[in-house]
Formats: sequence, structure tokens, C-alpha cells
Amino acid sequence: MTELLAVVTITLLAVISPGPDFAMVSRNSLLLSRRAGVLTAVGIGAGVLIHVSYTLIGVGVLIQQSLWLFTLLKSIGAAYLIYLGVSMLRNAGASEASSSCTPAAVSDIAALKTGFLTNVLNPKTTIFIVSLFMQVVNPQTPLSVQIGYGMFISLAHILWFTAVALLFSAPGINARLMRLRKAIDSAFGGLLIAFGALLAMSGIK
Repeated sequence: MTELLAVVTITLLAVISPGPDFAMVSRNSLLLSRRAGVLTAVGIGAGVLIHVSYTLIGVGVLIQQSLWLFTLLKSIGAAYLIYLGVSMLRNAGASEASSSCTPAAVSDIAALKTGFLTNVLNPKTTIFIVSLFMQVVNPQTPLSVQIGYGMFISLAHILWFTAVALLFSAPGINARLMRLRKAIDSAFGGLLIAFGALLAMSGIK
């Protein structure tokens, strides 16, 4: 029971902490559509399952103990975040040339992929999942229970970020913020570049 409470508490605190996942869901919900935001949240949940899977089969220990491998993953994650940020900055205000405030179209696969890659390439999620299973979950805990923990962590991410998507795509909020599309894209683009830069700098250190 103590283990379960620890897993639930730590997961909830980790999920609601701001980071690249929050930035992408907020941005897609505001500037694209509610559907895009929710699918981004589902993609994030799928990314979490990848982290859980390699942790349960033991690869997480290898990542934790191999400095060069973890540094490589951090570098890839940093590069992806910077790429996303630069793309947002380049596209900021592109829709302002039109008087229409209709959200840009995006495919379901693209929204899912964005959420998935943002999470699966985030080394902070790697640290969170590996540390949780290595330090909080007892090695004697049945595999079925550990899989259940992983499913809970994934579901918690999906539910939280779906709530974020619903909030930012609410008509009243969205209508006001859509007038600031250029500023929003620029802000989130700069935020992702900052996340990526911090990861890259920590990798160098």
C-alpha cells in the first residue's frame, strides 16, 4: 500500500510540473484545435509506455549507468526540442496575413507524432520513469503490478494533458488568445528552444 501511494503521489507531481509536454499540448490546443490538443496528449501517453517498457526489460538500468548513452539521448532530445522551437518561431504569425481566425489544419497522425516524440525524446521523463521503478518500486513486486503502475502513469499523463487541451481550447479562452497567435507561437517556440538549450548544456557538463 505504501508503494502504491508513493507511485501515485510522485506520478501526479511529475505530471503537473511544467515542461515540453505541457508546452506542446497548450500550443496545439490554442493554435490548432481541441482535437489536435487531445491527440497530442494521447501521443504523450504512448511515449510514456515506451519509457516504462524499456525500464521493465532492464534497458533503463543500462541507460542509467551508461554516461555516453544517456548523453546521446539527451542530445537527441535537445535537438528535437530546438527544432520544434525554431519551427514555431519561423511559422509565428503566418496566419496573420489572413483575416480568418480559423485554426490551422493538422492530421491526427501529425498531432499524435508530435506528442509521442516530445515525450519519448525527453530525458527528464527517462529519469523519472527509471528512478521511480529502480528506487520506489520493490524488485519483488509482481511484474503484473509493475505493468499496472506503468499503465497508471501513462493514463495520468493522458488525463492531465487532455484536461489542459480542453481548457486551452475552450471557446471563451481560445477566442481571446487566438488574437495573440503570433505572440503565443513565439513564446512557446522560445520556451522549447530554452528547454533544448538547457538539456544540451547539461549534456556538455
